[in-house]
Amino acid sequence: MPAAIVPPAATVAGEWGLIAGNGRFPFLVLEAARSQGIDMAVIALREEASPELEGVTKRLHWVSLGELSRTLELLHQERVTRAVMAGQVKHTKIFSAIRPDWKLAKLIFSLPRKNTDSLIGAVARVLEDEGIQLVDSTTFLKPLLPEAGVLTRRSPDARESGDIEYGWEIARQIAGLDLGQTVVISDRACVAVEAMEGTDETIERAARLSAGKPLVVVKVAKPRQDMRFDVPVVGLRTVETMRRSGVTALAIDAGRTLLFDRARLIEAANEAGIAVQAFPPDGPMTGATNSSPGKGSDAGVKSE
Repeated sequence: MPAAIVPPAATVAGEWGLIAGNGRFPFLVLEAARSQGIDMAVIALREEASPELEGVTKRLHWVSLGELSRTLELLHQERVTRAVMAGQVKHTKIFSAIRPDWKLAKLIFSLPRKNTDSLIGAVARVLEDEGIQLVDSTTFLKPLLPEAGVLTRRSPDARESGDIEYGWEIARQIAGLDLGQTVVISDRACVAVEAMEGTDETIERAARLSAGKPLVVVKVAKPRQDMRFDVPVVGLRTVETMRRSGVTALAIDAGRTLLFDRARLIEAANEAGIAVQAFPPDGPMTGATNSSPGKGSDAGVKSE
């Protein structure tokens, strides 16, 4: 694991808690916190979180997606005053599989918009009303947020850079509407836009539609991204999906996208011939291929 980063809220009295969804995110947070001497209580979402959490923490409680009252009860029982949300909760489950208790049902009914940001943001306000501060989900994982630059051995070529520039504006627009954060582009045409299905399924759908044409993936944060939840993530599985789908380049937001298993991810992208570049908030400029390959790259960097 990279050198520990001291969380900004480390001096606040009370215990740390983790609300765990699926994937490796919860495990990485637990490991990083433990390296700083922090033992987190874990509230694991039964429909999403991995059973393997049982083997890495003793302070583990299982709840279902709709059990907001039970979650608050357990956080208070564990004396939690700071909490991190880590791990994906599939949007389709939030809106189709959830069985809300009375507290969550009342909260949902009060929302003017029923999108994911509104719902999770409202839950965050409930936590704060209960004396529990919801902290930036990347607090313990800052080394996994790339700086601007080309991360792989090669830069995007002229074709890919043109598609990135075109896709960036589209991705920003749909992210601002809270529809999704990923678009797939080919020859300056938008092949697929992410909705509730997630990044990997969006890429696979684009591959089916593109008839073998090379693809470029652009994944961005929301214009007003709340880093406490729903942070853009790219992992090894997504790189493998891109390789199978004929994706030749990936563009991401610098400083606002988590790269899980970062060194292995970059190695896998290099082996697949996929160029990966992180861009600053103002995005790519016309013909943006001026970053040196490997600048800010992950040679010799370990993520865990």
